[in-house]
Amino acid sequence: MPLLERALMLDVAALTAALPRWCAAMHDAMAELNALDGRLGDADLGVTLDKCATLVEQALPDMPDTLEGVFKRCAQATAKASGSSFGTLLTVALMTGAKRCAGTTSLGRTDLAELLTDIVHVLSARGGAALGDKTVLDGLQAIAQALATAPQDAALRPAARQAARDALDAFRDKPNRMGRARMFADKTIGLDDPGMVALQRMVDAV
Repeated sequence: MPLLERALMLDVAALTAALPRWCAAMHDAMAELNALDGRLGDADLGVTLDKCATLVEQALPDMPDTLEGVFKRCAQATAKASGSSFGTLLTVALMTGAKRCAGTTSLGRTDLAELLTDIVHVLSARGGAALGDKTVLDGLQAIAQALATAPQDAALRPAARQAARDALDAFRDKPNRMGRARMFADKTIGLDDPGMVALQRMVDAV
């Protein structure tokens, strides 16, 4: 059973134990994400995340024993993957997590919601996307809102997983307005955003 299925908070043990699942999911999703990305972009999303996963796996034996340290080590690993836009955003998100977790031993539901909101703001400033553009930011924001409004005793993973899936459903019939996909405009209506699908695969894994 995935580690966060019943978890009410995230600590370093939970995060470290979830990383191999995340890596395996990214390897498994490579072909699917490449195919989705090929409809709207460069067809390299799956390859990028597969390489990120390999680099994180290589770092697993020497993971630090703090949340800040684990997020930072993962960011250092993914930064080596490639110059792709999604890879860069993943690295920035992980570094944001590291900064937010400085001196913190665990993150509760509200803490995670605040962290994800911070990540959305940082990624928006970095990449130029806005909420509503049909990007991974919309999925992240949906998860943040779900965690912020869930009951205090709600487990993390089911709430996050459902929110990511609901975001995919909500945006499927909207056009992409960011990145190469924006050039296809209304042709993207009815298609899932590859970054949002990648987020769904990540949430399902951890």
